[in-house]
Amino acid sequence: MTQVEEEAWVAFTNVVSGFLGNKKDPEYGRLVNVMLENFEKLGCNMNLKLHFLHSHLDFFPQNLGDVSEEQGERFHQDIKQMEQRYQGRWNVAMIADYCWCLKRETKQNQKRRSTRRSFATKRTRYSDKRHTNIN
Repeated sequence: MTQVEEEAWVAFTNVVSGFLGNKKDPEYGRLVNVMLENFEKLGCNMNLKLHFLHSHLDFFPQNLGDVSEEQGERFHQDIKQMEQRYQGRWNVAMIADYCWCLKRETKQNQKRRSTRRSFATKRTRYSDKRHTNIN
């Protein structure tokens, strides 16, 4: 690893631990600026997403990486069930199954709505117009 690459790596790890971790470093802006400068030395151009991140640093919450005990415990219980189901073998199907379980457990149910009106709706709307035109 060259000196420039090592500096970029150290800056990246500092941002991960001091900005994206559980506690935000008081000088997180400086950490991000140092990382961007080091990546620029490597020849990496700042893309639009990174520019957006850089210009909105102050809007990130203080506890960006916090996970509650309930969330952690729930994750371990779910993974334990998956390991039992897949007999301790980790593979793509197991991870896909876990993601599908998470998706099924969301409370938001979405229904497809027809773009067409029902017959009853048409009938009531038509009859209302007919009665108003007669009077």
